[in-house]
Amino acid sequence: MSGDNIFMAKKIAELVSGLGGKTYYVGGMVRDELLGIENKDVDIEVHGITPEQLEGILDSVGEKLKIGASFGIFGLRGYDIDIAMPRRERATGRGHRDFEVFVDPFLGAEKAAMRRDFTINALMKDVITGEIADFFGGIRDLNNGILRHVNDSTFVEDPLRALRACQFAARFNFEIAPETVEIIKTMSLDALAKERVLGELKKAFLKAEKPSVFFEYLKKAEQLGPLFPELYALIGVEQPANRHPEGDVFNHTMLVLDAAAKLKNGARNPFGFMLSALCHDFGKAVTQKNENGKITFHSHETEGLPLIKSFLRRLTDETELIKYVLNLCELHMRPNQLAAFKSSRKALNKLFYESADPEALVLLAEADALGCGGREISPENREYLIKGLEAYNKTMAKPCVLGADLIKAGLTPGVYFSELLEYATKLRLAGIEKENALKQTLAYAKSKGYYN
Repeated sequence: MSGDNIFMAKKIAELVSGLGGKTYYVGGMVRDELLGIENKDVDIEVHGITPEQLEGILDSVGEKLKIGASFGIFGLRGYDIDIAMPRRERATGRGHRDFEVFVDPFLGAEKAAMRRDFTINALMKDVITGEIADFFGGIRDLNNGILRHVNDSTFVEDPLRALRACQFAARFNFEIAPETVEIIKTMSLDALAKERVLGELKKAFLKAEKPSVFFEYLKKAEQLGPLFPELYALIGVEQPANRHPEGDVFNHTMLVLDAAAKLKNGARNPFGFMLSALCHDFGKAVTQKNENGKITFHSHETEGLPLIKSFLRRLTDETELIKYVLNLCELHMRPNQLAAFKSSRKALNKLFYESADPEALVLLAEADALGCGGREISPENREYLIKGLEAYNKTMAKPCVLGADLIKAGLTPGVYFSELLEYATKLRLAGIEKENALKQTLAYAKSKGYYN
């Protein structure tokens, strides 16, 4: 389909040219092409003709879609093409969407590019000739791995650009230009909608090899504290040097995050897994104690849950995502603890049963270990967890005692069924086959007076 999109873009460009206008590929499409990164999005900007003329062209080549017609943005049914016209914007407030937009097809390429956020995103490529227009040194910055804002006055009008800078730095492993860091320091981000913050966080987590760069630059630009106070509180929280040579809890969290990025595809919910890696030690900021010269963080995995919940609720209303992260964070210590003591299979099964995502829990434990100065889980402990997980999955795939089995055995449904099924689950996790588990459950029911 990408070939069809390019073909259609060229067809539109030829018709625009026939009316005296020009069409450019713009934004991330040009950037990613020069970086050698696949980008399926086709974005074109049409200059030098009126909106009415553009609509007539689109009507002649397909079914026009009005994505944002008042802003000069269109699409075509069946194609992944964003077709825009140059526009000027004027900030009317502090939020990401607080702008008054004016379509100006005769604005000129340089002024149109000036409204872009970064020089690497201000590149424009003539659809017909292939010539690249680079008004602000975008190619130079691409080659040098630098993220630099285009214009002081327009950049600060959109607070989301501060987050985008940190997200792009993590995603492309670029450095943010010192002057861009300085201008981000002056920006207020408190008017950003949580959906926008979550969107940039998701891109950093799922597209970057080292998502820690996102947070390191927020810290450098003095925006970490205002935006993510729970994470900022981990800076300077020292840990036992013998177990944590990496330093304070913030450094540990960043290492865990980067380790988790390499493991995330093994999780049922990769984004939730990455959030868990970020939040897992929030409780250390409120539980640190010095006991006879020894630093401890007793119960940090549970004491941190209110902090994690507050953090997540500022980002999202997704109840299941919040529950997933809270669950993994609460249990994150347990796999390595059970592995260290080679606890019973029953205990390990119980842990996995309590987990929202057993595979992700094991991966989080591995990332947590790697965040301790690069220390890996011992081969013996890894084997214990992997084999235990395999055994657990086999156990859960076998038939088990259900409510229907209790009814068939002569029990009348009632509130006590939940107690009996919980008892049956314990037998299941102990490795007892269904037939014997049912017999034992019925015997338990008799002992409780539920069954004659």
